Amino acid sequence: MTGPALAIVTIDGLGAPFRIAATDRGVVAAGWEIEEDDFRARLAARLGEPPDDDPRQARAARGIVAVARPVFEALLRGEPAPVDTVPLDLDDRPAWDRRVLSEVRGVSWGQTASYGDIARRIGAPRAARAVGGALGRNPISLLIPCHRIIAADGTIGGYGGTGWVDRDRQRSRKEALLLREGVTVRMRAD
Repeated sequence: MTGPALAIVTIDGLGAPFRIAATDRGVVAAGWEIEEDDFRARLAARLGEPPDDDPRQARAARGIVAVARPVFEALLRGEPAPVDTVPLDLDDRPAWDRRVLSEVRGVSWGQTASYGDIARRIGAPRAARAVGGALGRNPISLLIPCHRIIAADGTIGGYGGTGWVDRDRQRSRKEALLLREGVTVRMRAD
């Protein structure tokens, strides 16, 4: 048994592979530095079955990738892009995550919000940490711009990754993405 029909493409993502996957409903995953086999395995774990790469079945997914690719390429070049034109497939995400990710998607180019701001906007003013958890599970980098969400004290906050090396590299990437949008934030000393 195979999972949903997928289209996957890899583009240059600021010096590291950036992978984009779409189902026939929308972009389902996008992110950096994962080997393609690992990327596919994570998709299979998320979606419950190995992805179906049958080209006949993936026509709609390829169409979504064709719409999404130039948007991602523009964002990676540091240019604003019409992210609202790209459908997302977050059907496998818990309701809480979908609420948070939907609100974060509305944070515009060159703007930031704090984790607490997002919590208040979705009617859960005491849930800043839970917002951070949902953003840590964000499967679609850039289209859901979690890099624009910073700590309440104006410092950079977190940005994906596990372990110290990854955390530092990811924070540097978050800082670089914000700088491309004209936003300067302070790095926090840990």
